[in-house]
Amino acid sequence: MNDALAPFQRLEHQRETFPDGLQLDCGAVVAPLVVAYRTHGRLNAARSNAVLVCHALTGDQYVAETHPLTGKPGWWEAVVGPGLPIDTDRYFVICANVLGGCMGSSGPPEEMTDAEGRPQGRPWGIDFPSVTIRDMVRAQKRLVDALGITRLMAVVGGSMGGMQVLEWAATFPEMVVAAAPIATATHHSAQNIAFHEVGRAAIHGDPDWMAGRYWEDGRIPAKGLSVARMVAHITYLSEAALGRKFGRKLRGASALTFLEDVFEVESYLRHQGSTFVRRFDANSYLTITRAMDYFDLSAEFGGELGAAFRGTATRFLVASFSSDWLFPTEESRALVRALNAAAANVSFVEIASDKGHDAFLLDEPVFHRALGGFLRGAAERVGA
Repeated sequence: MNDALAPFQRLEHQRETFPDGLQLDCGAVVAPLVVAYRTHGRLNAARSNAVLVCHALTGDQYVAETHPLTGKPGWWEAVVGPGLPIDTDRYFVICANVLGGCMGSSGPPEEMTDAEGRPQGRPWGIDFPSVTIRDMVRAQKRLVDALGITRLMAVVGGSMGGMQVLEWAATFPEMVVAAAPIATATHHSAQNIAFHEVGRAAIHGDPDWMAGRYWEDGRIPAKGLSVARMVAHITYLSEAALGRKFGRKLRGASALTFLEDVFEVESYLRHQGSTFVRRFDANSYLTITRAMDYFDLSAEFGGELGAAFRGTATRFLVASFSSDWLFPTEESRALVRALNAAAANVSFVEIASDKGHDAFLLDEPVFHRALGGFLRGAAERVGA
């Protein structure tokens, strides 16, 4: 076991393995394909109550239970659970670690294989091929098929998870009864790509990066990955949220001394960065941020976004948050216009919130009521 990757390799995940592998959009084949996942609730006799939850960039399959690496609660425990909007007393909830991730699915920390699927005795690392959001969805489709589910009652996700929701609805419309893309967009803006590039540059500039082969010397590009996380985390918040929580408060001091003073917001970001490096792999971070940047749903359909949904029977709930400047409401409205042009059944809600992009992860009662009602409607539609 490699010391640098030990935190990821020593964990035992629930997985499904597909020996024939998956051909990616880039032309490479990942074989065998491994999909790590978790489920909650019970699949009913008709197999009609399955809800697929798609995670965001730094999330994973541990959506509603204690995380095995950090010991912290699941990333969406406010939404997924008994009696919650995604009600595990009623629905069978599936959440899979994305292709290219670092929590058990095929990705940079996992063992490399050759073109025939033979193990090579070392992790993929920097040699893991480029993946797309569509590749991630195709891997999830293999899992859903293996679970014996031919139709998903709903696919739900925020941020990068929302991109996966849109790809599911466009690529496998016959399998998706209801889709809830939340705080997301049909493509990454130039500003979003720019923020990602700053993070990637920080990783590449770390002396322990070692051209992506840091694991060979038992190293981790911790400083670079920490900075990448700090930069990204700023984009998940709003100025109002930062001001309310931190303002210009100092840590451990009542007034500036101009010596070793640290603002509370600085301390918070440093903590976010230092804890992140203990649960995420740098090569996975590069792989997944690139997948987000590559995503452009309209480009997959000849530049016409409405064509992605033409003739669809899927029902949509599009949700945005007023203070989200990473995926602003106007991008959700553009999606809604395209859905309307395709004569799709779509509901749209903008939630008034000053919590920024991360609002979809937090206590937002209006959003929770909207999502819960939407899913109950989908359940009634399929008799679940």
